[in-house]
Amino acid sequence: MIIFATLLFAYTLSQFFRAFLAIVAGDLSRDLGLDSAQLGAVSAIWFAAFALAQFPVGYALDRYGPRRTIAYTMIIAVLGCGLMAAATGFISALAAMAAIGIGCSAILMGSLYLFARNHAAEKFAMFTSLFIGFGALGNLLGATPLAIAVELVGWRWSMTGITAITALSALLCFFILRDPERIDAQDGSGGMIAGLVEIASLRTLWLILPITFVSYAVVIATRSLWIAPFFAQVHDYSVTATGNAALLMAITMSIGALAYAPLERLFRDTKRTAVIGSVVTAGAYFALAAFGAQSAAASVALIGLIGAAGLTYGVIMAHARLFFPRHLIGRGVTFMNFVFISGAGIIQWASGQFINASERAGLDAGERYATLYGAFGLLVAAALVIYLFAPARPYARSD
Repeated sequence: MIIFATLLFAYTLSQFFRAFLAIVAGDLSRDLGLDSAQLGAVSAIWFAAFALAQFPVGYALDRYGPRRTIAYTMIIAVLGCGLMAAATGFISALAAMAAIGIGCSAILMGSLYLFARNHAAEKFAMFTSLFIGFGALGNLLGATPLAIAVELVGWRWSMTGITAITALSALLCFFILRDPERIDAQDGSGGMIAGLVEIASLRTLWLILPITFVSYAVVIATRSLWIAPFFAQVHDYSVTATGNAALLMAITMSIGALAYAPLERLFRDTKRTAVIGSVVTAGAYFALAAFGAQSAAASVALIGLIGAAGLTYGVIMAHARLFFPRHLIGRGVTFMNFVFISGAGIIQWASGQFINASERAGLDAGERYATLYGAFGLLVAAALVIYLFAPARPYARSD
């Protein structure tokens, strides 16, 4: 239980870091002189750095274990937090968010590695969904509580406090976590590159990768970047009111992630569970595109629905996990996480470019966000069509 709590504490911080910019976006843009494209880049660099770090993290998990891998990388997050608190412009903010992304890159994967090594594959979805559901509470810290802290002491002092908390979490991971027994490959796939080649050769994954790339990306882009500008510009919400809207989405994301665990056990099929969630998510985005500018109440309700249905990360990861050989679990889950997070980074960057271009073109806020959310719905729907052709389970277990 103490190991689970230690990992959960660290993962809650990771969730906070990928969401907090939505609340401080206005202050950050004003104090550092950022436009919409630069703000999108600052948010996206966290995901880009996080994603690129997955390859060495996966190798380190299989080679050295999760204790040192998580604790040592979190030191980089501590340095990044301190730099963000002292940022003076676009470049320093970019560097700070990149460091925080690298520093958080091993937390979830180290946790999933332990779950996969210590529990049967059939229980992996349950543990993953519960962990992600409780960890999503970090989104709550990055909503109304952060908005209140920023109004009381400013965003720089708020980040200073988070720096100290992150340092504490890194120390706890180093002293409390325990590594499982190492498994050595028997077929020459022990190296980082060779293991990735073996994973990439699993053709079933090719049908899972598109939904992996877009499903998490559109939800986290909404929560971490565009929810506050949308409600502020379209519905004239104050900072606290946008914080409350973000808080609602954070709560529904947490509830939804927790709900996927019993749903997966009810359906006894990770793929079917992910399909249902993706259908609801795409439909909610289409409705938000059609009616979001007309009604603040409808927008809040649809944002909440997207949060509840959209966090299919756990069940999609569990579906892919079924196809990984045991000696490649670390590299397998980090490869999938690379796709999840790189999708988030690319879509956040692209959406920032779109919003910036549409502002220069003179589109009103309602039109800008209707187009953006409609595109998010189309991405999920297109990826879902491909995912439907993926097998639910491996025909022959490889481990």
